[in-house]
Amino acid sequence: MSQSVLTNISSSVKKGITPRSLVSKNMAPYVFLTPFVIVFVVFMVYPILDSLYLSFTSAQGSTSDWIGLANFKNVLTDGLFWKSLGNTAIILVVQVPIMLFLGTLLAASLNSKFVKARVVFRLAVFLPVLIDLVTYSIVFSIIFNTQYGILNYLLGLIHIAPVQWLQNAVWAKIAIIVAITWRWTGYNAIILLAGLQAVPETLYEAANVDGASRVKQFFFITIPMLKPILLFCGILSTIGTLQLFTEPFLLTNGGPNNATETPVMYIYQFAFQSFHFGYASAAAYVLTILIAILSYVQIRVTKGGEL
Repeated sequence: MSQSVLTNISSSVKKGITPRSLVSKNMAPYVFLTPFVIVFVVFMVYPILDSLYLSFTSAQGSTSDWIGLANFKNVLTDGLFWKSLGNTAIILVVQVPIMLFLGTLLAASLNSKFVKARVVFRLAVFLPVLIDLVTYSIVFSIIFNTQYGILNYLLGLIHIAPVQWLQNAVWAKIAIIVAITWRWTGYNAIILLAGLQAVPETLYEAANVDGASRVKQFFFITIPMLKPILLFCGILSTIGTLQLFTEPFLLTNGGPNNATETPVMYIYQFAFQSFHFGYASAAAYVLTILIAILSYVQIRVTKGGEL
């Protein structure tokens, strides 16, 4: 052993650094990460791989046989699956733009210096998110009740006949859109408010000097500066809408005549009502692939929010 090596070892021992402590120090990050990796593999990776295997089988209850791509073929040729996707697409195209526009207006209002008690208003717009999904869906089912709902009561005061909110295909979709918009607009407004607070105040000051009105400032400064945040909210809302389940399940149970059935309800019926786990797994993977494609298209079309 050379003299320099002996000198380094002697120096390390004097500092209290031994070869064993060096090994322990290097292994420490992996020791701390091990519980997360175990939990991630057991509760995330394994279910994903197991459901992928199930999608290639005829698993129903305790019986299972390998059938290849038959489940995927049956899902893609089932008219009810495409109808559920169509229902969701209508809700998506109508609800998401309305919600993002209202969320942007709310965010701009909450960011205004002229609004007093802004903290109270910010809490108020976020409160709907804190309410349980089932609870608020039941409340909206009461509001839209044909006989006892407050909406038909108010319409009766101005001599308008009761509306079949949850029994008519069009009105049922509108009822679901109203319920979803009420719950998620405040959530998106808070995200947009965070983005809005990063916009330089000098832009608005320069616009005021040039005589630009508040409306022009909103459309030519606020909206352009919020594009990346709007894209983020749009992708989250798209994914959430394609995974829609609780509201249509409790409000209309997919009716009337499957007019409000969604892909997740379709999967739920096959998985937990008829116990066709293999078929339901294949439908879940088809839906996941569609969500991934749609999100990718959104990012490409908007050039990551730079469009």
